[in-house]
Formats: sequence, C-alpha cells, structure tokens
Amino acid sequence: MSAVTMKAAVWHGRGDIRVEEVPLPAAPPAGWARIKVHWCGICGSDLHEYVAGPVFIPVNEPHPLTGLKGQCILGHEFSGEIVALGDGVTGFAVGDAVAADACQHCGTCYYCRKGLYNICEKLAFTGLMNNGAFASYVNVPAELLYKLPPGFPTEAGALIEPLAVGMHAVKKAGSIVGETVVVVGAGTIGLCTIMCARAAGAGRVIVLEMSAARKRKAMEVGATVVLDPKECDPVAAVKALTGGYGADVSFECIGHRSTAKLALDVIRKAGKAVLVGIFEEPSEFNFFEIVATEKQVIGSLAYNGEFADVIRFIADGRLDVQPLITGRIGLDEIVSRGFEELVHNKDRNVKIIVQPAAPAAAAAE
Repeated sequence: MSAVTMKAAVWHGRGDIRVEEVPLPAAPPAGWARIKVHWCGICGSDLHEYVAGPVFIPVNEPHPLTGLKGQCILGHEFSGEIVALGDGVTGFAVGDAVAADACQHCGTCYYCRKGLYNICEKLAFTGLMNNGAFASYVNVPAELLYKLPPGFPTEAGALIEPLAVGMHAVKKAGSIVGETVVVVGAGTIGLCTIMCARAAGAGRVIVLEMSAARKRKAMEVGATVVLDPKECDPVAAVKALTGGYGADVSFECIGHRSTAKLALDVIRKAGKAVLVGIFEEPSEFNFFEIVATEKQVIGSLAYNGEFADVIRFIADGRLDVQPLITGRIGLDEIVSRGFEELVHNKDRNVKIIVQPAAPAAAAAE
C-alpha cells in the first residue's frame, strides 16, 4: 500500500498539541485490530498532559510494554468500526462496531494472571503510553474490544470508557441497593458515578459540588440532592439527611486531600469510602479515625470488564449519555474548541467529543 497519511492530534509537550499529518498505523500485528475511529472524547488525563504534562506520557525511557517514548497521539475514550484484523483474532469481523478498553496489559504478571489487568505491572493506557484515537485510525489489542449491539448510538460509544470508571467504582463498593451514597465532586467522573450508582439501585445519591453548572448537571443525571460546601457544613448536612449516622458509601471523584477526608467524614461507622480521583499530592491523616470507626477505604482505578455492563445499560436505557455531551467538534478544532475550551470554561463542559476525518484512501491492507 502506498504511504497514506492521516491527521492526528499529537502531544509534543506541555501546552503543545499539534494536529498534523502522520503515517497510517502499520498493519495490525497478530492479536490486534485496526479501528476506524468514529468519536473520541477528551478526558481529564488528556487535559492534564496539555496543561501540566508530561504526567503519564513516558519521555525519559521507552514504556516497558509499548516502547513509546515522547510524542504520542492522544485519545482513549473512543468507539468505531473494525477495518483490519491481525492474525489469530477470533470473534470479530471487519465491519463490527466496537468500543475499546484502554488498559493495554502484559497478560503475564501476577496481577494479570489474577484477572486484575487494570493494575498490571506494565500497564499502558492507549493514548498515553501508546498511540491513541485522536486520529482516523488506531491499532489496539483485540482482547480489549467490545462489540456494540445493532442500533447502538454512535456518539454513545465515546462515553463508555468514563462510565466504566464510574461503574468499576460502584462495583468496588459492593451492593448499594437501597443505600444512601455520597458522590464528592460532579465533574465527568463524578457525574458518571452518579449515573452508575442510580443504575445499580442506590436509594439516594447526595452530591457535594460547588459549581452552579455542575450542580444543575448532577440533578439532571440523577442526584437526589446537591449540597454546596460553600453554603453549608456538608458533614452535618449529610448526617441530618441520614438520621444522624452518615451515608453508607461515598465516592471521592476529585482527587484532593481535603475532599478525601470529606469522603471519610460523611460516611457512617463501618461505611465505605471509594477513592476514584487522581491525587497529585500527599496528605496527612490520622488513621485512628478508621480504626475507631471500622470505616473501609477502597481504591478504584479505571475498570476491569465494566465496559460490558455499561454497554448493556446504555442499550437498555438505564444509562442516558446525552446529558454528558456538551460539545461535538472536528479534529482540526481539538485545541481551540477542545482543550482551550476545557481550560477556560471547565465548569460549563462535561464531555467534548471529537470526530476525526478519514483519509481518502482505504485503510485496510
């Protein structure tokens, strides 16, 4: 095949993302597939790389699993259709509509052998440690693909990944049917967690959020009540709503030391606090507060098979992704109307999704 190029959003450094012509991905190797990207969402981790990177992108040494170092095509919240399959791939066919889990993993370490691939020793996220989907085409391991059912909304495919993060967090908490939960923060992951908690049968979902726009969005996606920590004592308010005891479960979706403490303070004795946010700095904490109350603190990273749950819940109507989509743009606009929009107008945006344009030549080889 002649040397055909495609446009891609390539990270070169902090504040330096360029939409440029790059070669099409090579023919997918054994066990991999090439996907024509339909939609790809801008994630908070992509924004971190733009504003403060490198955060996850390896720049000093090649990544031990993928070999990537330095420049990287961003994008991991995506769906599309299969246009080529590597040797040995079964269960999929060219033309299948799919979404892709972003957790590329080694398959041989202790955690992979235990089925905990999301904490693989060599974990590599698509679009951060290997080239991603802010491009017309991307190659990914076929084992990470999930078929989308007939009639599945095309745009919804780009929301499966963040919803899977929320679903994983909810599942880490165990059964929450009929229980009162608190979600700390109503950013994208907080909103996804609200939706997943509702879908999992939570009795009440109390949300702590200060942004007016995000407070409205939280109510739109299923919050029972939203409390503004600027306007009340959130711990006292939650206890007042729960007979003086506190919530059964909390989900920390911000990643700040003050909100981590808050997530513990709002739950009852023997309650569970699930930490979902990405923390950038250490904190001091008196662990006797956990000993004396038998509260449980649970970490939750990414997802581990929850794509299947989310796809089923979107298909049967238990999850409606439309309130999460606040912008639709083309790849050429990804910096001006995507990253810059999120930097300067973060509160009024949840998920901006990007539609790459395919090159004129066919991509299959």
